[in-house]
Formats: sequence, C-alpha cells, structure tokens
Amino acid sequence: MHSLAQTYTRSETPSELPERLPEPAVEDIRLERVMGVLAEPLRLTIVQRLLLSSEDFDQTCGWFGFDRPKSTLTHHFKALREAGVITQRQYGLERRSRVRLEDLSTRFPGLVELVLNWSTDAN
Repeated sequence: MHSLAQTYTRSETPSELPERLPEPAVEDIRLERVMGVLAEPLRLTIVQRLLLSSEDFDQTCGWFGFDRPKSTLTHHFKALREAGVITQRQYGLERRSRVRLEDLSTRFPGLVELVLNWSTDAN
C-alpha cells in the first residue's frame, strides 16, 4: 500500500497562487472521462507520480523527466485537466500541475487508492 506525498496530506495552501486554468466543476467531473484519460499509461503515470512523489505544492512538466516532445506532454496534461483529474496554474511561462485529490475522492471514492496502488507489472 502506497502513501500520499506530504504535499497532499498537509492542510495549508500556499498564499498568492495564480488562478487555475479552465477545468470542470466538481459536479461536472464524469467517471467515463476520468477513466478514459487514465486508460493511457503515460497519463496514469503522471497522476501516480504527482500523488506519490510531489514535494512541492504543484509540479512543472520538466519535473517528471519524460523524454517526450513538449507538444505531446502538453496534450496529455490538457486531457487530464479537461477531464477534471488535475488542476493547472500558469506561473509565467510554465504550467504547474496538481491532482484534484479532494474532488476526485468526493466524486469517486476509492479511485485515488486504485491509482496509488497501480503497478505496470500487474496482470
């Protein structure tokens, strides 16, 4: 059983955060969209890494260390945001991402635990 990164267990939120980029309201997050975006292994890896390893409040695309074109990563992060899985904020020229933990846990109890415990070698 995996544990959430400390940034998700602390209750304080940094002051003066940039506004969130457009995303669905909690009540508009749909299970079929969430499951659809998480069906792509790279997106599932992004969410799991954020939940398990994030040391800062939110993370840049470069933090992940993926060897993929920026346009490809931008597409994946946008899909996660539009499905309601992550929230993104614009910090100057970079976007930083964070899982919408409370929103997902409220809408779909147990989903976060499934993502936390997902393994690529599971059959």
